[in-house]
Amino acid sequence: MRIEFEPGWKLRSAPVAPLLVPLLIAIRRFGSLAAAARDVGYSYRHVWSLLGDWNERMGQLVELERGRGARLTPLALKLLELEERARARLAPQLAELAQEFERELYGDAIARAPHLNICASHDMALERMPDLSEGVLQLGLQFRGSVESLEALARGDCDLAGFHVAEQWQTPEIVERLDPNVHKLIGLAVRDQGLIVGRGNPRAIQALHDLARSGLRFVNRQRGSGTRLVFDQLLASAGIASGALPGYSREEFTHMAVAAAVAAGNADVGFGIRAAAAHLELGFIPLVSERYLLACPSSRLEDAGLKKFLALLRGKPFKAVLASLPGYDNAITGRVMDLAEGLAGPRPARIAASG
Repeated sequence: MRIEFEPGWKLRSAPVAPLLVPLLIAIRRFGSLAAAARDVGYSYRHVWSLLGDWNERMGQLVELERGRGARLTPLALKLLELEERARARLAPQLAELAQEFERELYGDAIARAPHLNICASHDMALERMPDLSEGVLQLGLQFRGSVESLEALARGDCDLAGFHVAEQWQTPEIVERLDPNVHKLIGLAVRDQGLIVGRGNPRAIQALHDLARSGLRFVNRQRGSGTRLVFDQLLASAGIASGALPGYSREEFTHMAVAAAVAAGNADVGFGIRAAAAHLELGFIPLVSERYLLACPSSRLEDAGLKKFLALLRGKPFKAVLASLPGYDNAITGRVMDLAEGLAGPRPARIAASG
């Protein structure tokens, strides 16, 4: 049985009901308290009562208007942004703790099962793999930056390292950590990266040069992440200095955290994948197509754990996950490639540097 730890928090020593965050997410998605109640599996009367209690203790979280449905207040949007940030930062430690508990509780049973440890740049499809692998593979998954993941692979701290590269560039920070005589690449997916903007694009952002406009607030990914590397390459290609972007130094650790910052109104624009924007019903301006890849030592391809993982990648359930995520393509999913093939790809559409 897989063990998972979920981050939790308290308000003045009073526990906050686990339903709060899922309910707020559902309200943001549907714009209706009744639809949100159905989505989280509780009665309208029950969630109405809970909202009244939360509003009294925390401040107004949801505004209800007759004929206009429900909408989150800035306080609620900020809470969801912080929740996503906390999950991203705590994920590696909680994953390690869960594995420690599993070893202590199940001992030999776990030792006999095929296992695989992955350090990887954040991806919305890959984060579903632990659920798909349950009962088949003991999978450890920690999300880190692309560079940090490849460095973990070099130290022997993981079996696979997940990273991503734009299809028209050879990213030096990535390439220098791969050896064609040592590594093979496994394709996860091709996905779209671009500018995540507010619903309806209220700031009329059209291209990269717009990010330097006075008063525009940008939110970035953390240094060392593959997305940060791709974004910096886009800026360099367009001749834009990073210092010209208000908010360039503000960092988040996942695509969803960037999207949540935009959805909460704490940033006007961020850079991330289309699926994150779609999940929060935000606007998206595509800039680049990229390959998400997993590096492994060639000598490990016959390991039982890696064979199980490849079977999962090539299976229908994971293909269904990819199909559910806007901006994802399965053209390379489950393909084992050498470096030359894996890092190459068809040239994408012209980068929108200016309108």
